[in-house]
Amino acid sequence: MQQQIEALLALQQDDLKIREIEARMRELDPKLAELDKRRDQAAAALARVQVAVQAEEKKQRDLQGRLAQHKQMQERNLHQLDDVKRMREATAATAQVESTRRLMAEDESELQTVGRRLAELNALVAASTQALAAVEQEQESTRPQIEAERATLESRLNEAQRDRQTRASVVPTPILGKYDRIRGKRTQALYTLRGGSCGNCDTSIPLQRRNMMAGNSLIEVCEACGVLLYSEGA
Repeated sequence: MQQQIEALLALQQDDLKIREIEARMRELDPKLAELDKRRDQAAAALARVQVAVQAEEKKQRDLQGRLAQHKQMQERNLHQLDDVKRMREATAATAQVESTRRLMAEDESELQTVGRRLAELNALVAASTQALAAVEQEQESTRPQIEAERATLESRLNEAQRDRQTRASVVPTPILGKYDRIRGKRTQALYTLRGGSCGNCDTSIPLQRRNMMAGNSLIEVCEACGVLLYSEGA
């Protein structure tokens, strides 16, 4: 029975080790998440500006096309104005020329506005590209260090889990089942008696039970908190 206690204690040490490794791995997750967040934010900012540039470039092309059409229209209007002989026709042709001139002026004004916006947006593209490059450069050393640490912890975790599986195989199934159920609810499942009381909750254990645990190396369940108990002097 003493071997059973020793096997269970060794198993518990493995579980505590596994829990510690898993906790350290969880500590790395926010660090990697923060790196991903910063890179994604910089990339998203660049993408938004690039989309805005594409929209303005399309608007610019459309305006250039419309201006070209108005220029062609103006050429026809001017030819018609040169050819007219009557005053009424000349008045109408002149009005058409002035109307097209206003349209061309509006096109050119809009093109200037779009050109200014494009210049500003292209400057933002350059700044956003530099910002993304700076984030990636900063992470060139940080990210590999964190990923290397995580890989090391994963290797240690796999090794600890293999050791745990080996030790668990020598623990009797009924005791192992109780141990695993308790361990699922708390960090530690197995405690030694402490001055005649439960080593976890300090509840006093009846003398008869203590004697049986000490004399027969029995593992008992604390009726108060539900942990497994053993006598260290067994």
